[in-house]
Amino acid sequence: SDLMDNFTAYFRRVLSNSFYPVLQGAIGVGSAFEGWSPREQDVVYQVLVPMTPPRGHSFHLELETAEQRQVRNFRVRVQQECTCASGRRGKNTLCFLHHPEEELRSFQDPSLLHTLCTSSYLDVHKTARWFYQLVRATWPALQQSHNWHLVLLPSRRSCQFKVSKDTESYRIEVLFGVQQGNSDIFVSSQPRQACTASTTWPESYAVAEMKFFRYIARWAPLGSLHLKCLQFFTRLQLGLGFATYTIKTIVMHLLNSSPLSEWRRRHFVRRLMDISEGLRTCVEVRRLNHFIVGNRRLPEGIRLPPEVLMARAFNLFDDLATDPVAHSQAMCQY
Repeated sequence: SDLMDNFTAYFRRVLSNSFYPVLQGAIGVGSAFEGWSPREQDVVYQVLVPMTPPRGHSFHLELETAEQRQVRNFRVRVQQECTCASGRRGKNTLCFLHHPEEELRSFQDPSLLHTLCTSSYLDVHKTARWFYQLVRATWPALQQSHNWHLVLLPSRRSCQFKVSKDTESYRIEVLFGVQQGNSDIFVSSQPRQACTASTTWPESYAVAEMKFFRYIARWAPLGSLHLKCLQFFTRLQLGLGFATYTIKTIVMHLLNSSPLSEWRRRHFVRRLMDISEGLRTCVEVRRLNHFIVGNRRLPEGIRLPPEVLMARAFNLFDDLATDPVAHSQAMCQY
């Protein structure tokens, strides 16, 4: 967290007069920041860096298709805005809409449309490459660079790197996101499929899920083993065919529907059995509702846009409902 705070401070200084996206404070998401991980020896610290448009630009989220899909994909359209009335003086103060192109080329840095976009849409691959360059250029100025070694790792839709010192090592994955209104739902650079177009930004619920675990930690009794149950069960079934996210979803539903007082040490085996029975039931009925989408029983403080809150909960086991062979295999795996 300290490392990302230092990066963000330097990024803002370097980018203060540019037309690149404005980078906000990184938000820790995923299992490492939620307090559990199925692989303690191979933890990846995922952080989401929200981006807002630079001056003279605006972001507009466009749903890629009107069809009903399990996961919504968006494109981030970048539009230039008039800055004639801003009254600013100095470098990069010309209006992209109302000053001649020749003057803009001579006296002003390029618009975001000409750096990180493809056909007016923010490009994930270009954004990742740009962020890699920022990390590489900024690292020597950070205090951590005196004692830690930085290694940049390949990735097309995020920025992954490792910092190490002696026997300590941390692997970090930086994802990029654009917030939906004032909610905890973002469109993110994290892919949902193997081949995701460079201008596609899938809807992400990672911040809302992280806030749910933070809420549970605040209200759970001292010594609650809900994270140990989740960690134990996900580690137990690694490689058996069920996704870690499936187990996490079942545990979130249980935490949201049962008294938190029933997650103490003496309940450990009972709660493990509940997770197992919940998985069996979901496989049998071929349905596991997404925890965030359409859930109107979330704790207060988790903010959802109306279209996510009012949506019909989608089924994470939709493939089991439509494919008898997949269902038979899932029953065998269980």
